Amino acid sequence: MTSRVTTRRVVAPRIDFTALRRELDLPAEFPAAAQREADEAAQAGPSPLQPRTDRSNLPFVTIDPATSRDLDQAVYLSRHGEGYRVYYAIADVVAFARPGGALEAETWKRGQTIYLPDGKVPLHPPVLSEGSSSLLPNEARPAVLWTIDLDATGSATATHVERAVVRSRAKLDYVGVQSDVDAGRVHPSIALLPEIGNLLLEQALERGAINLPMPEQEVERDGDGWRLTLRAPVPVEEYNAQISLLTGMAAARLMLEGGLGLLRTMPPPRPEAVARLRAAAAALGVPWPDAASPGALIASLNPAEPRAAALIDQAAEMMRGAGYTPFEGAPPEQPNHGAVAAAYAHVTAPLRRLADRYATEACLSIFAGTEVPSWVREALPRLPDVMSSTDRVAGAAERGAVELTEAVLLADRIGEEFDAAVLDVDDNHRKGGAVALDDPPVRARCEGDALPLGERIRVRLIEADPAKRRVLFHAV
Repeated sequence: MTSRVTTRRVVAPRIDFTALRRELDLPAEFPAAAQREADEAAQAGPSPLQPRTDRSNLPFVTIDPATSRDLDQAVYLSRHGEGYRVYYAIADVVAFARPGGALEAETWKRGQTIYLPDGKVPLHPPVLSEGSSSLLPNEARPAVLWTIDLDATGSATATHVERAVVRSRAKLDYVGVQSDVDAGRVHPSIALLPEIGNLLLEQALERGAINLPMPEQEVERDGDGWRLTLRAPVPVEEYNAQISLLTGMAAARLMLEGGLGLLRTMPPPRPEAVARLRAAAAALGVPWPDAASPGALIASLNPAEPRAAALIDQAAEMMRGAGYTPFEGAPPEQPNHGAVAAAYAHVTAPLRRLADRYATEACLSIFAGTEVPSWVREALPRLPDVMSSTDRVAGAAERGAVELTEAVLLADRIGEEFDAAVLDVDDNHRKGGAVALDDPPVRARCEGDALPLGERIRVRLIEADPAKRRVLFHAV
């Protein structure tokens, strides 16, 4: 697996994201009681009432973006018989955020960490999320440790979950790890990551999983200004994501067996949506072998090619309806996540996502054969509404930041022409669609009759309004 899209950067001038923060009603600080509780918990250390196994001998490492300090996960991979053993340590938030306190109440208002270019709005105070709870290197930390055994094909054969004390040996970043992989000098704790990652990817495609490999638009600091970046994920990001998915599937199995939990669900692609995608592939001239699943077809595409990018964009229409599904007793009628093609739960990012804390506690109790705490049972049915509303805020923040940067970047270029690829076209009631510029890396609406899906065209910029965060082109 290789990165097939070149990273492109375009520098924008100073941008003020204050209006976006105000529009989304994002909090600036934590209430005094919540902050005080976090400060006291950080100073006191993890609760002594929670028994933990000392796993500090295991040589964990973390892999995150280079600037991250809220480190939820640490990993160590080893061979086990003819297969593998995956150790995945997750930050134990409950060791510091006690149920019923002011801090827990504030995290329910926030739901998740919201990321903006000029700084994030964290779920937990940084004294915890970037300090005492974070799996920073060379620090003993409380964690929930998942140990998952795989056979030689990458199929899970056994799962164990416990509270533990761990110590990360190194804070690694994706670009650096990918460079090490390419040079054949991978950190020994994750030397097996490409091997296991590829096996898990093969397993995913066999299940019918779907991954959309589109490069992401990101807004990053550039001195006193900002840069708009089109960045393709490096392969180790996908390998690392597969370890997280593996853990989420193990958690879902535990909760389904235990008859209580919170799943991350999404309906499978509807037959009519798959039929539309097949029709789009035919119209774009993209061969689709009869035996290939939608996920296998998409995995074979190069998103740097306009026709492939257009088809991947069309495939996003199949990925609708994701949400959280709590249950107690009988399993949900539809327990699976359509993109994962299996039952799946969020348990690997509790510093940044509220739901993970409670799903993890359910898993710990079910695995140990003890009663699930009442505060967890009471929380599970309430979490879908909180997570759904904050998911919308997080999405609006991400889109709004990119749209504002695009508009500022292009504000003085009205009337100029650009090369672009047509990614989407309107239905019969409108004339136009969505285009992606080659340079700068902007995606925006384009007006015009009969835009050719998947083709390169020339477009003229007719509007770039930072106040409205709106960019509009017209086909030449």
